Amino acid sequence: MSNISTPVRRLDAVEKTAGYTKYIADRDFGDLLYGKFLRSERPRARIVSVKKPAIPDGYYIIDKNDIPGENAIHMLGADWPVFADNEVRFIGQSIALVVGPDRKVLEDLIERFEVEYEDLPAVFSLDESMALKGGALHNDDNCYADYHLLKGDPDRAFAEADQIYEHTYETGPQEHIYMETQGFVGVWEDGKVHLHGSLQCPFYVRHAVTPVLGVKDDGVRVTQAPTGGAFGGKEHYPDIISTALAVAVDKLKKNIAIFYERGEDIVNSVKRHPSRITIKTALDKEGNITAMDFDSILDGGAFESCSCIVLQRTIFHATGVYDIPNTKLRGRALATNHVPFDAFRGFGAPQAIFALETHMDHLAGMAGIDPVAYKERHFMKKGSVTITNGKIHEEVKLPEILARAKEMSGFDRKVKEYSRGGNRGIGLSFFNHGGAFTGNGEKAIINAHVKLRKRTDDVVEIYVSNVEMGQGLMTTFSKIAARTLDIPIEKIEFIQPDTDIVPDSGPTVASRSIVIVGTLVGKASAKLKDQWVDGEEITVWQEYEEPDFVIPWNQETFQGDAYPSYSWGVNVVEVEFDPVTFEVSIIGLWNVYDVGVPIDRMIVEGQIEGGLVQSLGWAYLEKMEFKEGRIQQRTMADYVIPTTLDVPAIENDFVLNPYSEGAFGAKGAGEIVHNGGAPAFVSAVAMASGKHFDTIPLTPERIMEAGK
Repeated sequence: MSNISTPVRRLDAVEKTAGYTKYIADRDFGDLLYGKFLRSERPRARIVSVKKPAIPDGYYIIDKNDIPGENAIHMLGADWPVFADNEVRFIGQSIALVVGPDRKVLEDLIERFEVEYEDLPAVFSLDESMALKGGALHNDDNCYADYHLLKGDPDRAFAEADQIYEHTYETGPQEHIYMETQGFVGVWEDGKVHLHGSLQCPFYVRHAVTPVLGVKDDGVRVTQAPTGGAFGGKEHYPDIISTALAVAVDKLKKNIAIFYERGEDIVNSVKRHPSRITIKTALDKEGNITAMDFDSILDGGAFESCSCIVLQRTIFHATGVYDIPNTKLRGRALATNHVPFDAFRGFGAPQAIFALETHMDHLAGMAGIDPVAYKERHFMKKGSVTITNGKIHEEVKLPEILARAKEMSGFDRKVKEYSRGGNRGIGLSFFNHGGAFTGNGEKAIINAHVKLRKRTDDVVEIYVSNVEMGQGLMTTFSKIAARTLDIPIEKIEFIQPDTDIVPDSGPTVASRSIVIVGTLVGKASAKLKDQWVDGEEITVWQEYEEPDFVIPWNQETFQGDAYPSYSWGVNVVEVEFDPVTFEVSIIGLWNVYDVGVPIDRMIVEGQIEGGLVQSLGWAYLEKMEFKEGRIQQRTMADYVIPTTLDVPAIENDFVLNPYSEGAFGAKGAGEIVHNGGAPAFVSAVAMASGKHFDTIPLTPERIMEAGK
């Protein structure tokens, strides 16, 4: 390898492209029973009675009465029950699991249940949640979280402002549409439950299952099967499936599978949090920003899940790439009777960045200033103070990133050529993303460990709990180890994550895999190199150590360094607008990123292009509506995602900015790629149509109804 960024053939490329890879539904577990959920048909109700059908021999009903431990799924909180206990809080909530050998019979049995409900007033909006419609769903205020941040003296800045501008921005939910739907198989093996699943976080599943079964950590085994995409949708939702499945396997001592069909997955699994963010801005005589006040609200759905942590990333990215001297922020995640909202690529940052970038465009328009020039005035730089009164420790290369993006896209020329409302437009967004768990999570909560084992044949095995799910981690980790050890990548073997075998290096989330765990792999490899003796078995361990420069984090006050490092980016989107149909066609896409040093350029470009297309789908195509708590877009014929026909050739480039604490200088790249597409698209459509926008998805109907 001449350079760590030089692409190599992915280690899983041949098996996957040839169709040899066996995903969870392809694997042979011998005689299998299947499980199907009886689900709530009410958004909020008390369960008066459940009349069960007659069950044929070889079929079983598993419900709350079969749980040997707690009827509570331990994620961040534990308010979501395995099976509904006297009440239901969203359409699709699990009431029971029916198990048997024939899936068609299971569907028939589900139809023959008779559930009597006492309906309660349901909550379908943020305003209804704040009004405590029908009484509180969660605590006494419906707030899963209510956070406050303060930097500088915003009250004084607003009192002295020459002008104040306030506007509200809204984003919709988004479905993950991973290629492989949710799937688990539970096996009774060696006197305990062994769960095999399509998942991101093996130790999260174990953490959820053990209290339900009333066993210690070694009383459950979890193995990740090859996983066909996740995007956050297999971070916590596997806990929901696996806990119910584990109860059934534990009781019946039989092998049982739960495989979702696509429609079942769309309707019942978690989504991206809808948001409503109001930004009030204080301006001086020159139109410069002197203060910002944010009111950021997320719809958390019926149970807490990870809404609190998603909200933290939303509020910590509220000011994006800009150095705002005085800020005040309130962030809330509220309970409703929608399906629970949970992790999705970007994890709350895309909602914040969309609101901020669109707001900055509005401010520039008010001042009669070019939006890009206006934003440049407020760029962060090394040493800037963050919204949590931490510090930017790295060089901020936004000017270089911007210059390259303009050069690639012909941005300045096109801005001059295109008139506002002239049916063609080009938009540009700036954004960043913190790598690693928020605050002191890496040190106080995760404390990641990795293990390398050199066999006597001098093949080196990597033991981590981070999973390959299509993003290329198996290859990038192996490249780091091979390059450090100065051995061929063919001499590296990535061990499939299994909680009985690998150490807990943390979940595959939060843009932490490369910047945190990849760095540990590199350090462990350096240790192994120092100890290397041909033909001898050697094992080395490496645990996480927080960088010395980090400003200590206070979890009570949210003060200090929220993240040790940031990745930075610019997206440029060019569109054509049809003033008759109000449809938009994307005709150009350009991206420039600082992700430190990409470990494999082709793999990172794959992340960039996939994340951008996902962001664009969220921006204008992926409409998901609820009617009385029921999702209306229930199939892929109704829920429209971008295809290759919607996306032109994408051009990408990098500005290198090696991170001192990252393996070979790498920073996170998996989530930042979703942050900028939506605001750049909306900015381009605003130019092409001559209208202003504040809500996505930006459907033709919304464009038609929008004001100038």
